[in-house]
Amino acid sequence: MNHSTVRGRPAPLPLLLIALYALSILAANITLNKFIPLPVYGLLSVGTIFFAAVFTLRDRIHRAGGLRAVYIAIASALLINTLAALLTGTEWRFIGASFLAILAGELADTAVYQRLIHRSWWTRVLASNAVSVPLDSVLFNLLAFLGVMSGSEIAQIIFADILAKYLIAAVFAIRIRHASRALA
Repeated sequence: MNHSTVRGRPAPLPLLLIALYALSILAANITLNKFIPLPVYGLLSVGTIFFAAVFTLRDRIHRAGGLRAVYIAIASALLINTLAALLTGTEWRFIGASFLAILAGELADTAVYQRLIHRSWWTRVLASNAVSVPLDSVLFNLLAFLGVMSGSEIAQIIFADILAKYLIAAVFAIRIRHASRALA
């Protein structure tokens, strides 16, 4: 069901979800160059832990406010995060990498989600994340760390990034699904 209109009017903006979405991206960007070595293989950016919530939040925004709300959320997050990065003296390569990865990943996710709008919520979420998670992870990490870190380190970061985003997004999605069923 498309919730982008309510009785012919645009659906109200889910402001709390949009704020949480922008803040999750901000927390991810602040901690993007701090890493946790994984036991077997991988370097997990602390920022990934925060960014994993973004995928589920965006899907919730889409469900609550429609496509217009998603575009407002993406634009708000890009603006807030770019301003915060400039104010904190973040390196330009991180600002550019974040901006481009968010724009490409979030728009790709939204396009897939919207195309599957008449399918079940699970189908929309799984299919859109299958596209956006690797796109965002590869694009961001290559732009942010190429030439600064070794290819092996970047591969470990991308691996850990994708793995963590899928796992954390799955936990959020399952949690939301259970909460939705409990309210029904």
